[in-house]
Amino acid sequence: MTGLRDGTALDAAVAALAAAESVTILCHVQPDADTVGSGLALALALQRRQVPVWVSFAEPAELPASLRTLPGVQLLVPPAQIPREVDLLVVVDCGARSRLGALADRLPGAATTLVIDHHRANDGFGTVDLIEESAASTTELVMRLLDAWEVPIDASIAHCLFAGLVTDTGSFRWARPGSHAMAERLLATGIDGTEITRALLDTHPFSWLPMLSKVLASAELVPSAAGVGLVYALVRAADTTEVGPEEVESVIDIVRTTAQAGIAAVFKEARGQNDRWTVSLRSRDSAPGVTDGIDVAAVASGFGGGGHRFAAGYTTYGSADSVVRALVAALGR
Repeated sequence: MTGLRDGTALDAAVAALAAAESVTILCHVQPDADTVGSGLALALALQRRQVPVWVSFAEPAELPASLRTLPGVQLLVPPAQIPREVDLLVVVDCGARSRLGALADRLPGAATTLVIDHHRANDGFGTVDLIEESAASTTELVMRLLDAWEVPIDASIAHCLFAGLVTDTGSFRWARPGSHAMAERLLATGIDGTEITRALLDTHPFSWLPMLSKVLASAELVPSAAGVGLVYALVRAADTTEVGPEEVESVIDIVRTTAQAGIAAVFKEARGQNDRWTVSLRSRDSAPGVTDGIDVAAVASGFGGGGHRFAAGYTTYGSADSVVRALVAALGR
């Protein structure tokens, strides 16, 4: 098993792609623009080299509406159409096998597995692991890989790569060294960065507004949590019947703007499973008395989850009161 940190994984990844006669690309469950953008950019490159390629994710049944305009969506297939055996299986933007959902059962049937990811919690589960936590997005790593493979990045591939970059940097609010240079290169292909950003981050159906009103009314502040303060809100399943998963996921970006809290959490109740919650955590890179911010990935890992230092999540079970109490206890007062 090789990793980007030892300088060999990029060459190994190129060799795996060049040798493959069939390729499956798997995105994580509840897919976002980084995982789908990474998968489709790579699939477009493979298709142009006439390599059979399938791209999929386990759930939900349909691609989020904002991602349906990405080039290459015709290469997405339902999970049942993913072959059991393949030369190369590529996993993109997925920090653990569990994030593949039901499609994790395709891992054993691959002659070679390539994992491309930027989550710190990813300890590597591929034959080749192209993992770099300092990358702003997984699409950044895919671009490096395509460059090393000498694949031209045209407007269609650039659109997919830009989608992952702009979303994972929050419209460049959390940009890292090299993020703007990458964006400039992609925009030079002629893609409309403004329109891509609007479609991905600034467009919601009207039903989002009443849902948001109910959710924000549930917000609570725990000023002493972790010494920096916690703000949290509850998304009840009954409030999400008229909206999609993208609208639910967007709530954390509003809650996290609370000035009095260094940590934000949104508890999202699963439909049909009233005791199951997915929890999104965010922290600031600095807070009063904590210059490096709170590592929410470490907090999430205590509940079996993971993610990045300032953005993580986990799944938990219980009543609303009990799951909130458990998080507050984990953070300490």
